[in-house]
Amino acid sequence: MRLAFYIKKRSLAGDPRIDALRSELEAGGCEVTVVKEREDLLPGFDALLSLGGDGTFLSAASLVGDSGIPVLGVNLGRLGFLSEYKPDEVVKALLTGEFTVEDRSLLRMEVAGTGYTDISLNEVAVHRKGAAVLGVDVTVDGDSLPTCWADGFLVATSSGSTAYSLSVGGPICTPEARVLILAPIAPHNLNIRPIVVPDTSSISLSFRSREPEVMVTMDNRGMMLPVGESISVSVAQFSLKRIRLDRSNFIQALKSKLFWGEDVRNL
Repeated sequence: MRLAFYIKKRSLAGDPRIDALRSELEAGGCEVTVVKEREDLLPGFDALLSLGGDGTFLSAASLVGDSGIPVLGVNLGRLGFLSEYKPDEVVKALLTGEFTVEDRSLLRMEVAGTGYTDISLNEVAVHRKGAAVLGVDVTVDGDSLPTCWADGFLVATSSGSTAYSLSVGGPICTPEARVLILAPIAPHNLNIRPIVVPDTSSISLSFRSREPEVMVTMDNRGMMLPVGESISVSVAQFSLKRIRLDRSNFIQALKSKLFWGEDVRNL
């Protein structure tokens, strides 16, 4: 098996956990190569191991793009919702084949005026730049929602339902759910709430503000756009291949990592 190691945080360079992981995999017959850029992902890699936390996994998802190389998250960070597996679990699973590859939907964001496109796994979000409230006009398959006056607005996948969307009051969705979540960020409209739509929907967002620019973020990357610009968001034509160990369980992860439903009466 030919494996790529992706390490984003410089502080992890020389980490003994990574050295031990590499040694054990190579002892089991795997070929390991450290990659930094998309150009390093030459044909023939069987998987990319994202070494760090969930932020590193998001960068790894952008790195593999439409290459079809599966990504396995190795948790060397804190929460570890996407990068949920410990190094020793990874070694055993890869050497014995006790894993599956699942498809995770990706979002495709396009800037209308320039044609620039980018992808994201969790969400595409727009944010006000300055102190003035931001007006976001949203259409779903051409149908207009009421203008949302808020700090911002996001479109999230089911994978992103436990990320930024969760923080702004969006619903939790299982990764298999083929939906998109539309959620305002700190809305000033009392009667605007998150809404769930099919992932076949085409979303358009345009902006109103006294500020000349708005910020658009795709997972952990961002860019500035003029207020007169608009963006479209839809599910990409390709998906992220994510390696899931056989023991993995989404509901158990909710309870153990997010303490979902934690209640002294349930002890």
